[in-house]
Amino acid sequence: MGDHRATAKVRVNGAPAEATLFCTDPPGAANGGGGDGGELRWRCAGGAAAERVLSLDADVLGVEARGKEVIVKAFVLPADAAARSVSCAAGAGKGGGGRRRRRRDYVFEMAAGEDAAAAWCDRMRGSLDSLGRPKRLFILVNPFGGKKCGKKIYEAEIKPLFEAAGVNVTMQETRYQGHAREVASSLDLARYDGIVCVSGDGVLVEVVNGILQRMDWEEAMKIPIGVVPAGTGNGMAKSLLHSASKTYSVPNAVFAIIRGLVADIDIESEKYRWMGSARFDFYALVRIMNLRKYYGSSEWRSLDGPFVSIWINNVQWAAESIMAAPGAKFSDGYMDAVIVRDCPKADLLALLMKMGDGSHVKSPYVTYLKVRCLRLSPGQLVENPKRGGIIDVDGEAIARGEGTYGKNQKQDVMGYGPSIQMTVHRALATMYCPK
Repeated sequence: MGDHRATAKVRVNGAPAEATLFCTDPPGAANGGGGDGGELRWRCAGGAAAERVLSLDADVLGVEARGKEVIVKAFVLPADAAARSVSCAAGAGKGGGGRRRRRRDYVFEMAAGEDAAAAWCDRMRGSLDSLGRPKRLFILVNPFGGKKCGKKIYEAEIKPLFEAAGVNVTMQETRYQGHAREVASSLDLARYDGIVCVSGDGVLVEVVNGILQRMDWEEAMKIPIGVVPAGTGNGMAKSLLHSASKTYSVPNAVFAIIRGLVADIDIESEKYRWMGSARFDFYALVRIMNLRKYYGSSEWRSLDGPFVSIWINNVQWAAESIMAAPGAKFSDGYMDAVIVRDCPKADLLALLMKMGDGSHVKSPYVTYLKVRCLRLSPGQLVENPKRGGIIDVDGEAIARGEGTYGKNQKQDVMGYGPSIQMTVHRALATMYCPK
């Protein structure tokens, strides 16, 4: 593997030091370079302090030369484990022991002058460019999701990180339900390296559906899609970060996108939206106290109701505090069906209390299946045969039964009653994900 070292006398944030820059050849180089970007090491004069190390891939957003100074824009764990920051995003920062990465600039003043600073800057930029990071992103911000602070999250936490990484962004706010689908269906994808959804899971679903409506959908589905949590049910963002043992936070979700790594109860609770993600738990409790059960059946292994709920997942987390499908994996070719049968209210409440760690699936009232295809025949409410149920995808209703429409409600995209078949299209979409 080809690697290159450069050592120089510097001042790091004003302190005298000796620094060493280690860079590797980019992927695909003739000598089989590793493509991890290398690292930057330094120890302040006197040797009292420990050697500091920045991985260009895992810690550095971008680099800039100003005269004889090299400014390394980093995203690092704080030296003080007690350092914390607060995000507007629901549940952000949960897990990871409270230690969260934060922005920090390291200023290297080169003793050898401006030419040395320019040379070091060029070498670090070349290493960062070799990592295949995105340069141009189209960002959709949902200002209505969750606690309605998507725009605030974007301006305060997301935009600064993209700017530090030198990513050119085009931002558009969604104005109404279905707007993201319309945008994705006609967007000039050749202008961008990826699409980012600053929202809950609903806008992500709209973007995927919009891409699938395109004439060039097979090619269009290759564009990476990222998601930054700013809604109520941030299940995809939580699942991606959890799979890499990363703390669930807005900055960590953004940094996963910057690094360019890729891998192939919601509807009726709108009146509780002010509560943020807490409304999932609250509304589930309300539903237990006023329990509804539905007739129905699922094929080809046939299961007959009544059922309290049928939950189909392809990621572990439905929200940042609800591990709905603990056995789900991103690209195993299966959906995970969580079927809750008729049970006493006390047992259903106990199930709700266990959803935080996924242990609810061990209940005798829960049937957990991994399926490649599922056909659902929705039925009517057991205690009121004239009333149907609601079928939704990540909080967006696609079908409502009789008696479930509110005033001024629009017609759904599907009728309630005919069988609905779901099939897995393995590795169809590409998502930005943490390492």
